[in-house]
Amino acid sequence: MPTTEAIGVVEAQPRAQERGKNLARRLRRSGRVPAVLYGAKKDSVAVSLDPKQVARILHSESGHNTIFDLQVGPERTKAMIVDWQLEPVKGSLLHVDLKRIAMDERIKVKVPIHLKGEATGVKTQGGVLEQLLREVEVECLPGDIPGHIEVDVTELVFGKVVRVSELPRSEKIKFLTDAHYPVAHVISIKEEEVAAPVEAGVEAAPAEPEVIKKGKQEVGEEGAAEAEAAAPAEKKAEKPEKKEKK
Repeated sequence: MPTTEAIGVVEAQPRAQERGKNLARRLRRSGRVPAVLYGAKKDSVAVSLDPKQVARILHSESGHNTIFDLQVGPERTKAMIVDWQLEPVKGSLLHVDLKRIAMDERIKVKVPIHLKGEATGVKTQGGVLEQLLREVEVECLPGDIPGHIEVDVTELVFGKVVRVSELPRSEKIKFLTDAHYPVAHVISIKEEEVAAPVEAGVEAAPAEPEVIKKGKQEVGEEGAAEAEAAAPAEKKAEKPEKKEKK
């Protein structure tokens, strides 16, 4: 369950509803990041945040699923980060979306999946563990959001797949991701290396008839050229016969 002990109260300063890149740049230069707060059937509010507090939340164990106390002027509400934008080169925060949270209403969130243990297929069969799904969507009360979902892969061997249906269950949490979706399995690197030349050979096979086809076309062009060259000769041979008749 996400906690706010290390986060404390996040202070949000109301800002003008005006929009524009220049206003956002000036705000960032002042050491704040623009954000919007919405939800709980209330009007959205434009605010600014301390980017260090936002980064602390995003890098916490529960990440963006952390529910914290947000102070906006005289109003204090429970909130969580639902979206954020980063500058592609420096990675600095550009904008944050916040949502008011009602602790007695169920919400949908995505929770990370952590694999636990060393798979038997890796330890004794020389395989490699591959994680196919890294987070799962669930529905629950805000206070019941797990920091992560842990799955034991110790018994995982070749030919066996861990699926969403096998993840640890709780009566408080409803899984929304397809139960048949694969989470992890063990693969063989050797099989992939052997399969590569075979695939290459299969792809190379069509090249042979293409070469033959091309050769036939070239022969056909030469034959056509010979026919064209032979045609005038036949006409020339016909001309003396006409003169003899005259």
